[in-house]
Amino acid sequence: MATMKYLLSAFFFSAFALGQATQPTPAPASTAQSIPVDQENARKAKALLDQMLDALGGNAYLNIEDVSQEGRTYSFHLGESEGTGVLFWRFYKFPDRDRVELTKKRDVVYVYRGDQGFEITYKGTRTDDPKAVSDYVRRRQYSLDWVIRKWLTQPGIALFYEGHTIAAQKDAEQVTIMTANDQSVTLCIDSNSHLPVKKTYSWRDPTDKQRNIEDEVYDNYRPVQGVMTPFSVTRFYNGDMANQRFMNSVSYNKALSDSMFAADVTYDPNKPASKN
Repeated sequence: MATMKYLLSAFFFSAFALGQATQPTPAPASTAQSIPVDQENARKAKALLDQMLDALGGNAYLNIEDVSQEGRTYSFHLGESEGTGVLFWRFYKFPDRDRVELTKKRDVVYVYRGDQGFEITYKGTRTDDPKAVSDYVRRRQYSLDWVIRKWLTQPGIALFYEGHTIAAQKDAEQVTIMTANDQSVTLCIDSNSHLPVKKTYSWRDPTDKQRNIEDEVYDNYRPVQGVMTPFSVTRFYNGDMANQRFMNSVSYNKALSDSMFAADVTYDPNKPASKN
């Protein structure tokens, strides 16, 4: 079960993003020289984000309400592989419903809704580990769909174009998005396809106060129902590979029922079993 937990801790919110695809209005050539440098920088960042969203599928991408995935997930420790991977089925409903079924028998299930998490096994349903729930909430807040659908609509958002870079061996352009609360995410956007290649964010551990950096790399894009979808997602934690997921199938807008995300606690593993 510990291996399952490690796989799950690296799992959520990597391969699905929603956003609004709008085309920027370029500044007239006669006034371009009069635009302050910081405004021109933000305008270029926004133009790249708009271009990225258009490449992802425009309205088809914007209208995604839920996603279903099936594939295999692999965990790593300090960059070294741990095992041969586990089959998974994932069902996500924007903005905060997640269900992941693990193993060939699909007999280990994790359900997350809002700030609550549950583990379902043959023993019954219990509240998930507090750290797992905390990791889930954090990754949800920094997920690509939240960044695009929530962050970019907030007042006080700031956009920064940071030039060309190489990300996942691809020529890319880098944009950082920052909220009024000083949360930030950096996106590397493929210079040719305009699809997101890499996402980076950092956070400070409330226990040891250390700063941690998480990266996600998106690859093997394929069109699914008009949406360009990464079928390979790799996560890095402080520079070390932590998780890889390879999707065999992805589908959108299957009208997932809210009942899929229902869970009621039936036992407490910290309490001894009652004697009959």
